[in-house]
Amino acid sequence: MSCLRVLVVGASIAGPTAAYWLAKTGASVTVIERFPQLRTNGQSIDIRTAGVTVMRRMPGMEAAVRAKTTQQEGLSFVHDNGRPYATMKATGEPEQQSLVSEYEIFRGDLAQILYDLTRDDENINYVFGEQIASMQQTEDEPITVRFANGLPTSEYDLVVACDGATSRTRGMGFGCGVRDHILPMNCWAAYFSVEGDLLQGSKIAQSWSTTGGRWLAIGPDPDPSGRSRVGALAIHSRKNHQAMLPFHEATKQGGDAVQRYVSRHFAGAGWRSDEILKGMTDAKDFYAAEIVQVKTPRLHKGRFVLVGDAGYCPSPFSGSGTTLAIAGAYVLAGEIGRHKGDLEAGLRGYEMRMRPLIEDMQKIAPGIPGVFAPQTAWGIWLRNALFSFITWSGIFGWAGKFFAGSLGTDKYALPDYGKAA
Repeated sequence: MSCLRVLVVGASIAGPTAAYWLAKTGASVTVIERFPQLRTNGQSIDIRTAGVTVMRRMPGMEAAVRAKTTQQEGLSFVHDNGRPYATMKATGEPEQQSLVSEYEIFRGDLAQILYDLTRDDENINYVFGEQIASMQQTEDEPITVRFANGLPTSEYDLVVACDGATSRTRGMGFGCGVRDHILPMNCWAAYFSVEGDLLQGSKIAQSWSTTGGRWLAIGPDPDPSGRSRVGALAIHSRKNHQAMLPFHEATKQGGDAVQRYVSRHFAGAGWRSDEILKGMTDAKDFYAAEIVQVKTPRLHKGRFVLVGDAGYCPSPFSGSGTTLAIAGAYVLAGEIGRHKGDLEAGLRGYEMRMRPLIEDMQKIAPGIPGVFAPQTAWGIWLRNALFSFITWSGIFGWAGKFFAGSLGTDKYALPDYGKAA
């Protein structure tokens, strides 16, 4: 097998990263994306630990990321009247990151950076507005892929699913349902931008919550035109097993149904909720999704393999989703290159190296996500009092140093596959 023919499904973050490194092994890579163009919306994300290691091995990427960071300097938790009762700030040291990252960037900006780094590679071909209709694979034979929107039926030595937590491709490759291997967390989030600088020039984001597990945050936008980025989070009690049904129903209806649902859920909640919701009606970048984890018993089946959220989404509450996606794409290509001529050995090597990272990065700290948005007024009072005490005592500074080892330093020792090959 002199030149692998690889199909990568999904052009967000894991997809272009996988394409970049697979092309370095000499593979011919086709990347398909079901949307008609690159998706440039989404929340702020951060790159940590092993993700920083991989980023620094991609020439030009770190500089591009630094040029497009959110410019957020910290996060304040505020009362109903807007007065902060606790503030966390970045350490300023990429190797010793706190809960606020030095590499915080909007998802769409990172996707654009990765696309720009790969689109001119002669071994990589992007096809937008396309998706898989069916796949057929037999043991030790290439996978036959039939497409839905005009791309001719083709054979591929490897199909890589990078299409997110609710991956349709995972269902085809593993012969399972789309919801199989998904661990619901009984919450959802929406992200969008509103016109006007709601922070009045400040680079410190603001976070607020009220009863019923409702949370809102306003962050700065580096765009000089004067916008603000907003995150809305609804955390339901784990005991309420029907809580997500209205959100799922709105998602099925499509169009503006989800926006209307978000408006109803937060209408009259307090703080700046009504101002935010008014701005949301004109948002061109509105995005909402259920928050889940993905836990699969294996990462590959035959010549089909999962990378990123499709195989091991950790949820935003772990802070490791982007790092896992970037690291996973790098390790997959590296192990395939290391075992040239033996694809099965390369896929086994990928699974073996990724399992420790997945198990570690999918861990969620006790009390998360409930501490962000308690259900009751008593819970909010207790949370606020605790955070106020932590700020007054200086523990936030100590805690930042305590967490820095796991949030900044790469303890996973990813191989340098360029040297190992």
